[in-house]
Amino acid sequence: MKKKDTSTLDSLDFAILSCLQKDGRMSFTIIAEQLKVSIGTVRTRFNKLIEDGTVSIIGRIDPDKVGFQSYAHIAVFVRPATLKEKVAQKISKMPEVSFLAGTSGDYDLEVDVMCRNNEHLVDFINGISSVAGVYQTKTTIYFKVYKYAQPDLNLLKK
Repeated sequence: MKKKDTSTLDSLDFAILSCLQKDGRMSFTIIAEQLKVSIGTVRTRFNKLIEDGTVSIIGRIDPDKVGFQSYAHIAVFVRPATLKEKVAQKISKMPEVSFLAGTSGDYDLEVDVMCRNNEHLVDFINGISSVAGVYQTKTTIYFKVYKYAQPDLNLLKK
């Protein structure tokens, strides 16, 4: 599935995405009324956004309310650096990982995780420490998450 280049998204696409960010269950009828376009137009645009991977439909839960009590940021140092992609691929398959990115600077990978408790977190850290190429990790535990959000599409307006 090829991802859509944002240069091919127009103002109507962004308006539909903004409506869905406010309420992911908003009906095509309400979106069409708000944007003053036909329901068919909204449906067609929405289906294209789904097909090209721009948007996916998920149920977003509050991790704390369902039992995830330990959140952490883990800096991962990879040696030799040529193993970075292989290490990232292995870590990306671990279900605790909520965010993974290659970085510049002091460490090679940034990993955010959600675990049931601190014992689960220790087991997770021991697991990634045993991945071939992981030289060192540094963990910062998040005591409280104050904001967890999707990007604000208004930031893309010129």
